[in-house]
Amino acid sequence: MINLQSKVKKLADKEFTTTRKIRRHLHQYPELSYQEKETSKYIATTLKSFDIKYESGWADNGIVAYIKGKKSSKRVIALRADIDALPINEANQVTYKSKHKGVMHACGHDVHTASLLGAAKILNSLKDDFGGTLKLIFQPAEEKLPGGASILIKEGVLKNPKPVSIIGQHVHPPLAVGKIGLRAGQYMASADEIYVTITGKGGHGAMPHDCVDPIVVTSHIITSLQQLVSRNANPTTPTVLTFGKINSTGGATNIIPNEVKLMGTFRTMDEKWRKDAHQKMKKMATAIAKSMGAKCDFNIVKGYPSLINEPALTNRVRDFAIDFLGKKNVVDLPIRMTAEDFAYYSQKMPGCFYRLGTGNKKKGITSPVHTNTFDIDEDALRTSIGMMSWLAIKELGN
Repeated sequence: MINLQSKVKKLADKEFTTTRKIRRHLHQYPELSYQEKETSKYIATTLKSFDIKYESGWADNGIVAYIKGKKSSKRVIALRADIDALPINEANQVTYKSKHKGVMHACGHDVHTASLLGAAKILNSLKDDFGGTLKLIFQPAEEKLPGGASILIKEGVLKNPKPVSIIGQHVHPPLAVGKIGLRAGQYMASADEIYVTITGKGGHGAMPHDCVDPIVVTSHIITSLQQLVSRNANPTTPTVLTFGKINSTGGATNIIPNEVKLMGTFRTMDEKWRKDAHQKMKKMATAIAKSMGAKCDFNIVKGYPSLINEPALTNRVRDFAIDFLGKKNVVDLPIRMTAEDFAYYSQKMPGCFYRLGTGNKKKGITSPVHTNTFDIDEDALRTSIGMMSWLAIKELGN
């Protein structure tokens, strides 16, 4: 008699081609956050072809599907995949290159969605072998605030039926194909957006005494805020302040502009320090501008919270993964200062967000996410659908 793990692995091999086809279709037709209408229709059509029940319209373009095992159990768990793409023009020369100019699945959400669909097909064919209910969440708008997860939660995605835990995965190019990585406890940072406008008084560059130079004011603010963070954050608390964009209105080599706009991100892993830092940064920036005769409008848009992998669940996932992939293929990961709206789910219930190895140095597949050359070794899809199916069955208690 074939045991359940062997069944999962055989089905992962069988459904690999289908999953790859799904992934390539999604990759060719990416859609930006809150615009995933055709992606949603494709997911719905695919689920229907698998004879899996689903509900559409969650946060407009989200879909929630259900698979109920035939063994007796009331336990419910959720699996999540994000479906949106990024405003990046793809540089890869592959047959499945994006057909939408300026839009690309550069963060692997096509992989996440295809993997959950592939796992859904496997799990639906194994309903006789497990009990409980699987809630499959195809979530829009992970890449843009306020984040699709926060909207879905407000709409009740974690109720009726209420899962006891939620699991998600994300591509990870630094990790070799065939492996997964995870970390229990605090794993990813909170992320806030900073928008600053410094208004001075423009004029001729040769007569700065008649002006209030917002560029000089801005330079002082940037330097001082970096010092504020380095001198106020506990050295044991990971913290990052980065300004990624600065531009002036008007201006030239000999013209002092009236206004400068500054945009950045603030990230940390401590909620109290996060709140304190917001107040300190705003107070310092406005004070510096005032002292130099300028005006500073300092706006912080609060973003995703820090992502915490519930230790007990994550340790179970690690054990299940070792059983399925072997100990050498399950690695512990360091904390990272990137952010994910999966954090909203893990605030509400035990969550585990793990990484899927997609890199292959021999094949030259090493580009990081959010770049125009990002791609994966598609053999990772075999690992992803098998792993996710096995984790779902085991977490349901079978």
